[in-house]
Amino acid sequence: MTLVINDRPFPLQPTGDGYFQADIPGAAAGDLYYYIPDDTTPFPDPASAYQPRGVHGPSAIVDHSQFHWQDNDWKGLNFSSLIFYELHVGTFTPDGTFDAIIPRLQDLAALGINAIELMPVAQCPGKRNWGYDEVFLFAVQDSYGGPNGLKRLVDACHRHGIAVFLDVIYNHVGSEGNVLEQFAPYFSDKYHTPWGKAFNYDGAWSDGVKDFIVNNALYWAEHYHIDGLRLDAIHEIFDRNAITIWDNLRQAIDAWTTTSGRPFYLVAESDLNSPSVVKHTASGGLGFDAQWLDDFHHALYVLLDPDGIRHYSDFGLVQQLAKAYTEGFVHSNEYVRFRQRRHGASSAGLPGNRFIVFNQNHDLPGNRPDGQRLSTLVDMPRLKLAAAAILLSPYIPMLFMGEEYGETSPFYFFSDYSDPRVYSGLKDSRKQQFKDFGWDEESNDPQSEETFIRSKLGWNHRITGDHAVMLDWHRRLIHLRRTHPLLSNLDKNNFRADLIGNQGIALSRHSPDQSQQLLCLFNFSNNDLSCPGYPITDPLPPWGVSVFDFQPLTGQLQFRL
Repeated sequence: MTLVINDRPFPLQPTGDGYFQADIPGAAAGDLYYYIPDDTTPFPDPASAYQPRGVHGPSAIVDHSQFHWQDNDWKGLNFSSLIFYELHVGTFTPDGTFDAIIPRLQDLAALGINAIELMPVAQCPGKRNWGYDEVFLFAVQDSYGGPNGLKRLVDACHRHGIAVFLDVIYNHVGSEGNVLEQFAPYFSDKYHTPWGKAFNYDGAWSDGVKDFIVNNALYWAEHYHIDGLRLDAIHEIFDRNAITIWDNLRQAIDAWTTTSGRPFYLVAESDLNSPSVVKHTASGGLGFDAQWLDDFHHALYVLLDPDGIRHYSDFGLVQQLAKAYTEGFVHSNEYVRFRQRRHGASSAGLPGNRFIVFNQNHDLPGNRPDGQRLSTLVDMPRLKLAAAAILLSPYIPMLFMGEEYGETSPFYFFSDYSDPRVYSGLKDSRKQQFKDFGWDEESNDPQSEETFIRSKLGWNHRITGDHAVMLDWHRRLIHLRRTHPLLSNLDKNNFRADLIGNQGIALSRHSPDQSQQLLCLFNFSNNDLSCPGYPITDPLPPWGVSVFDFQPLTGQLQFRL
């Protein structure tokens, strides 16, 4: 193994278990380097902290001690208090950089957002990309502003009282620019994901692979002051060892939080419908603090948009949304036509802070051929009902960038590959994906820069017309959620979701002494909805929402929304 730094070669010395090292006098931040593992071909560092010339260029040394943090007083936030806002760095602003986000933080904080979730920012091919084909897990995307750009953003977020979560991919890496397998058996021959080779977590030499991944998680916490990670598609991570990657990761995170005095949260995207995902590893779980609740989205979306039944054929009943409110998973060992088998286990009894609910995320418009957001699929009353349904839920809510004001620009899938073979494979896989869902093929070329540009937010629209109405509606809902004591309690011990006929749902929360009740009534129909048994006289209008405080002992009623 040879290191070449600033065009000077240095042989590395083996230290055991396949590792090599050398002390290089005078090496400094910004120096460019690469490795030659076979005496012929140079490769970037598989643990590169920065790729200033992209995935095919040399790595650059980063001295993390040179950045002067201003967030020494930041101690993190309680997870139950979070209101997430998912964003894509490249399309959130015209400039598409970390620094360009900073001027907008004040508006997000004023809305009530206190946690942003960045779509992946680890180095991936090209200048515009979703990020889920990242190939350098420790390097911050050069086109977004590199390591210091991300640090400036996190520092500014903490000044505004906003936590920062990062989307990471530990189930696979992209095809273009991947150098990991040139250095070690990082990938498995036993498993395969829909996106390529699976990581080797339980085969020969997998100890080093696990160290690589665990250290990556700690790296974001230590050097970038990230508050938590969202792990992509954990159901495509395979480890049959007695002590798994989840045990290793949870143990390392617990030790780090004890030492640092700051919380560091782990959120899962999981297709398993298994309550074990959010149980501690000491109890046989995977150790996540929370997971995305896809069933909630599917149950709600099909009620709002009748066309949704074509894509989520196992949903469509108000009873299913009521179950999502009270239990979490809708599919808990029932037969599911989409899967042609029974699926899931009951999550009843889990507290609400174990789940994150949403009306939109990057996948939902991005994996439609036309990139349509919910705001272009349903009318204003349904948009307002959708917002109330998640923000008044007993779960952690998440908005997708622009959702708060009803952004109508599409959010397409886009890429910037230089390898035509990779792009050809992408086209084939997306064509099959749309065929499986009964959709037409994409009319936009993901490789086109125009597709990327059309996906950018029209931020200035938020203060005009219906956009301003939606923004104010979200502001009122978030304010109510953050200030009402019954809405801030997510343990669900005093929570109910009852059906109003077959078209409505009543969410009720009681104080422990039963002296105070908060009622949230939803009408999921095109007709007026009478609410017998509830202390209101007027029916709910189509797609209407009514929220009020009620004191059972006195009969006093106070409308809140």
